[in-house]
Amino acid sequence: MKEDYYEILGVSKGASAAEIKKAYRKKAIEFHPDKNPGDAKAEEMFKKSAEAYEVLGNPDKRAKYDQFGHAAFDGSGGFGGGGMNMDDIFSQFGDIFGGAFGGGGFSGFGGFGGGQRRAKGSNLRIRVKLTLEEVANGVEKKVKVRRKLQADGVTYKTCPTCNGTGQITKITNTILGRMQTATTCTTCGGAGQAIDKRPAGADAQGLKVEEETVSIKIPPGVEDGMQLKVSGKGNDAPGNGIAGDLLVAIETLEHDTLKREGDNLHYDLYVSMPEAVLGSSKEIDAIGGKVRIKLEPGLQSGKILRLRGKGINSLNGYGAGDLLVHVNVWTPKNINKEQKEFFERMQDDDNFVPRPEKSDKSFFEKVKDMFS
Repeated sequence: MKEDYYEILGVSKGASAAEIKKAYRKKAIEFHPDKNPGDAKAEEMFKKSAEAYEVLGNPDKRAKYDQFGHAAFDGSGGFGGGGMNMDDIFSQFGDIFGGAFGGGGFSGFGGFGGGQRRAKGSNLRIRVKLTLEEVANGVEKKVKVRRKLQADGVTYKTCPTCNGTGQITKITNTILGRMQTATTCTTCGGAGQAIDKRPAGADAQGLKVEEETVSIKIPPGVEDGMQLKVSGKGNDAPGNGIAGDLLVAIETLEHDTLKREGDNLHYDLYVSMPEAVLGSSKEIDAIGGKVRIKLEPGLQSGKILRLRGKGINSLNGYGAGDLLVHVNVWTPKNINKEQKEFFERMQDDDNFVPRPEKSDKSFFEKVKDMFS
């Protein structure tokens, strides 16, 4: 089971953005691999801290994590567990440690660090529409994506500006002594390589647009507006860079009769007055097909029938929600003479006088039960 992101950074769940940023900065300095050479545990903590900040440092991701936990990112490539590499981690440093480090790691901080930073390709974004059935059970979607891929036959040479490091290093004298800073090479964009031979049809970076079918595993319980990530399925980076990611925005389609509320589903059932009085059985819509329910005689309008486990499978893996059937007794607006005479006779009949029982909950009690 994955560790809690708040515990990794050593902050409370109510911590402010500034406190989270400060905590990550402290962890990054403490466990940086250049400061702990050969220490596998320190490197692991360095990655875990970056993974935690990747989520908690982003307001949208933090809100999803607070609501769904680690399951909010399952099936999306994740963070840290293979979806986040050292280049992703170092890309955070420009924000965390300020421009003095140029986004290039710890060069000049205590004299350790450096090395080439591999360029990363740009991300791609697509929108995937899901039916309520696909949301409830999860689905694997195959989509066609037009990606920039490295063209066949392209060759590269060492960038003459940065000599293959991908960075331009400057040393300045300050009141604290000599400070070394590193910025991304503007000639190669941090790749450390420049185009040597470019085949026909390739762009200035040696990339060519091609269509590829990408498989996306979508877990059950996702919500409208949620974003998943498929690592490495964005645009390629030139040279020996790493590919960007494919960001998948979820859009859920409305169902004709079922309405979603969290993991629960709601269905409005209309019954006639004779059916309410005499009882009946009805076939209603549910996930996966129709289900038949029995209506007891004397059914009251406003009653809610609960079909347990017939809702949406939880994103957290905690089972499924319920299907709530809201009973509405349909009163005819137009009746014939015979029907009118019948109801006129029944007006004074003792059996037709309303006598709600204690078990018949009020409207407000029903609403309270729905949200509890």
